[in-house]
Amino acid sequence: MITIELKDVRIQAHHGLYKGESKTGNIYHIDLCVTFKEGNTGFDKLSDTIDYVELYEIVKQRMQEPAHLLEKLCDEMIERIRLKYPFITEASISMYKIHPPIENFEGKVGVTLYKIFDV
Repeated sequence: MITIELKDVRIQAHHGLYKGESKTGNIYHIDLCVTFKEGNTGFDKLSDTIDYVELYEIVKQRMQEPAHLLEKLCDEMIERIRLKYPFITEASISMYKIHPPIENFEGKVGVTLYKIFDV
């Protein structure tokens, strides 16, 4: 098994359920892991693996489309990755909102979605 990862991706986007969130925007940190069986490859060419540039483009594109919940964003990103790479066996995405609309709160809030696929 091999896992391709994007770690500490930072994206400014306009998501949220609470008043003003979709207008003011927020900074989101994203960690993504996608796993697949490597088979009998020598990893000599990009087609032998998953292109992390394409993974980033999928994440970036979905983040440009507003949503109320982080769970929806994560689920749709995994769906899009699965369409592009139907041979993945597992996918995990963690997404954190850096400035949540919680009075006197310090820290970040987030969700993690993990899926296992039969291939």
